This record gives sequence, structure tokens and C-alpha cells, in this order.
Amino acid sequence: MAPMTLILNVLWVILGGGLIIFLQYALVGALLCLTVAGIPFGLQCFKIGMLGLLPFGKTIQSRGEPGPWSFLFNVVWLVVAGIWIFLSHVGLAVALALTIIGIPFALQHLKLAVLALVPFGRDTARG
Repeated sequence: MAPMTLILNVLWVILGGGLIIFLQYALVGALLCLTVAGIPFGLQCFKIGMLGLLPFGKTIQSRGEPGPWSFLFNVVWLVVAGIWIFLSHVGLAVALALTIIGIPFALQHLKLAVLALVPFGRDTARG
């Protein structure tokens, strides 16, 4: 991990809410995994939570053409929770972008918003 990426991730955890974001996604993911039908959605919460903990230096990649299950799960996710999670991350990004020092954090919230909108068929990678 590059020194600047490390510094930004530490600042994100302390000032940008990274720890809170991670804990929220982990808690919801654990609750969803209590049911068989909720396991795929819980795993997506864990994926978004890990990106939410240390987002700097990571990118979102598509796994290729989404299959029918990914498409169906993305539709269910979008209708039930995705749009609200997306809007909350965009709202936080706008608020942070209003301050000059918050722009790097705003960009990370936009990255999280994209993944939170349709998480199935996407992965995070170092980039």
C-alpha cells in the first residue's frame, strides 16, 4: 500500500466515517445471513463494508456479463435497499465536496454509491 493511500485510509477511518460504514454494513450483512434467502444479499453487504472500511487504492471491476441470477438479485437489491443506500452516499458526497478538504472523501462515497446501487456481478480490486 502506497504511503499516501495508507494516510488517506487512516484519515477515512477516523474522520470520514469508514469505521461506522463498515460496522453498519457488517451488522446488516450478519442479519441477512441468518436466513437462507438473505445470504447472497448479506455477502454483498460484507463486500461493500470492506470497501467502505478502506476505499482508497481500490477500484470496482465488473466480472463480465452478468448472469440471470445477478440481474435478478440486482433488481431486488435496487428496489429494496440499493436506491436508498445510493442516495445516502451521494448526499454525503455532495456535503463533503462543498469543503475543499472533503473532496477526496466525497469521491470515495461516490465509489461506494456505484457499488451500492448494483453490487452483484462486481468486485473490488487494488487499483
